[in-house]
Amino acid sequence: MKEKIKKIWTENPKVRKTVGVILVVIGLISIITPFTPVGFLLVLGLEILGIRFLVWDKLKNWFKKELPK
Repeated sequence: MKEKIKKIWTENPKVRKTVGVILVVIGLISIITPFTPVGFLLVLGLEILGIRFLVWDKLKNWFKKELPK
């Protein structure tokens, strides 16, 4: 069972995207309501979607351009 879930997770990006979006929506709702503290699921959903890596790479590139060597 675990191997099957792992295979679906790695081979099908639509599954990861769907789970990530669902967690982001639940996280946004949890910020407004007291479901979980400080929207923990929002952060988890963004991590699954890979937003953190995208933002981090853009920040690194910006600092490389802007800071003198």
